[in-house]
Amino acid sequence: MLKLYVGNLAFSTTEDEVKELFGKIGAVQSVSIIKDKYSERSKGFGFVEMTNDEEAKKAIEQINGTDFKGRNIRVAEAKPMEKREGGGFGGGSKGGYKGGNSRGGGYR
Repeated sequence: MLKLYVGNLAFSTTEDEVKELFGKIGAVQSVSIIKDKYSERSKGFGFVEMTNDEEAKKAIEQINGTDFKGRNIRVAEAKPMEKREGGGFGGGSKGGYKGGNSRGGGYR
């Protein structure tokens, strides 16, 4: 089973429409359009899983770059999601006053 990335989709595109498009090439296992978690609006891309790898490769060749609902869609083999590093804060000094005598000397 091969997972395909489908990009540049019209925001109004439904999963059923994508399934119908790819179903013309071969058997579709699943379709998932990625949506914003707050607004539930499509982000304009999604994923299609096809049951047969040969049919999936054929779908890339035949559908990539074609017009679908007024947009030239992009179809490619999906790549695994890269692991994100850290929390965005670098190391280094925490700042603050280190103490000591600002005059650089002892008492007289």
